[in-house]
Amino acid sequence: MEDRRGTDEPASTLTPAGYRSRIAETNAARTLGTARALLIEGPKGCGKTWLAKRFARSEVLLEQDPAAFALAQAEPNRVLGGATPRLIDEWQRVPPLWAAVRGACDARAEAGQFILTGSATPSDHLTRHSGALRIQRLALRTMSLTERGLSTAAVSLTELLRAGGCAADRTGRGVPEAVDALCRGGWPGLDQSSPVRDVIRALSSYLEDVARTDIRQVDGVSRDPVRVKALLRSLARNVSTSASLNKLAAETNAAAPLSRHSVRAYLDALERLHVVEPLTAWPTHLRSRSPLLVSPKHQFTDPSLAVAALRASPQRLLADPEALGLLFESLVIRDLRVYAQACDAEVHSFTDAAGAEADAIVDAGDGRWIAVEVKLGGADQIEQAARSLLTMRRKVDESRMGPAAKLVVVTAADGYAYDRPDGVSVVPLFALGP
Repeated sequence: MEDRRGTDEPASTLTPAGYRSRIAETNAARTLGTARALLIEGPKGCGKTWLAKRFARSEVLLEQDPAAFALAQAEPNRVLGGATPRLIDEWQRVPPLWAAVRGACDARAEAGQFILTGSATPSDHLTRHSGALRIQRLALRTMSLTERGLSTAAVSLTELLRAGGCAADRTGRGVPEAVDALCRGGWPGLDQSSPVRDVIRALSSYLEDVARTDIRQVDGVSRDPVRVKALLRSLARNVSTSASLNKLAAETNAAAPLSRHSVRAYLDALERLHVVEPLTAWPTHLRSRSPLLVSPKHQFTDPSLAVAALRASPQRLLADPEALGLLFESLVIRDLRVYAQACDAEVHSFTDAAGAEADAIVDAGDGRWIAVEVKLGGADQIEQAARSLLTMRRKVDESRMGPAAKLVVVTAADGYAYDRPDGVSVVPLFALGP
C-alpha cells in the first residue's frame, strides 16, 4: 500500500508513465471538489486505475496486493488511512469496504477523500445507501477516437448542442481506418501497433475470461461458459438493434439453449460487468399518434468486443456492408457517449411505430438536443439519412421538448464536415470531438 501522506506532492504524483489524457478527467476533478468520494466504474482494461492515479495521493490495490486484500477482509477500516484522495482499486472484491468508506466520509465531512474503482457492480442492496454527496459515480468507457489521437475533433459535440456551425476539412481517414479502429477498440493497455489479428485474439481471450470467471463475481452465481459465449455471439450479431429476448435466445447455440428468462439474467450480469451497455429509448413527446418503441438497442461497451465475439476480421467486415454498418454505428455510439458525458448530456435512441427513427439522440437535459443518423458514407446514404432526420424532427413535439439544435449525419467517409441547405449537418466521425 503506497502512502504519500505528509508530502507536498501534487495529486498527479501517482500518474503512470505513458498515461494518455482522458476526457473524463474534467468530470472526475469536478466530482472530487464537491463529493466526499468518487466511484469510477467501467469495463476491465478501460483505464479506470490509471485515471484514478491521476488524482490520487495514496493507494491500495486490492487485486495486486494480497496482503492488502487480506487486511481489508479482516479490518476494512485499516486500509482507509493515507493521503487523500486515497485510491481503493477494485473495491468490490471486499464488499464491506463500501460501508467503511461511507462511515469515513461521514466522519471526515470533507470533499475528495476517496477514489474507488470497480469493474463489476455488486447487487443494489449493497450500494443503494450511498447518501447525498458521499459517493458519486463516474462511468469510464474505453478511449474515444479523439483520445486515441485518431480524430481531429474539429467539430465539437458541445458546439453542435449550442446550434453552432459545422465546418471541417478532410481528415485523411475513411472506411478502412474506421474498420481498423472498431476492430482494435479503445483499450489503453493494448499495443495499437500490433497486427490487428493479434488485438482481436487478445479480445477473444478477454471474452473467454468474462465467460469463465468474471461473470461469477457479480452475484456469485455459476453460469455455463458455453452459454455465456453463445449469448455474446448472439448479441454481436444483433448489435445496434432492438432484437427481442426470444430472438437472442433462439440464436444461441442449439447445444446450449437459453430460455428467455435466462437471457435476461445473463444480460443483467453482463451489464454489471460493464461488458454491454444498452442504448435506451429517448423519453420524448410526439406530435403524431404513432407510439414510441421503447426496447433498448443492444450495444457492447466497445465495438471491438462484438468483433471478437464474431471472430471477424477487417477483410470479412469490408465484404459485409450490412454487418459493418451496424458495427460502425456501435463505434459512433461509444464516441458520442464519451463526448456527451463531458457536457453532462445523455445518449438515447429514437424509433416510432411508423418507422421514423434516429440512431442517436444526444439530450443535454435543458431543452437542447441533437438527432444523429449513422452511415458508412456515399451521397445516396447521406441523402437517405437526411430525409430520415427531417421526418423524425417533424414527429417530435418541440413545444414540449424544445427545437432540435442540430440534425447530424455521422459518416465513416473521408470527406468534409458541412451544413447542408436543408439544415442537416454532415460530420465524418474522424472529425468529431467533445
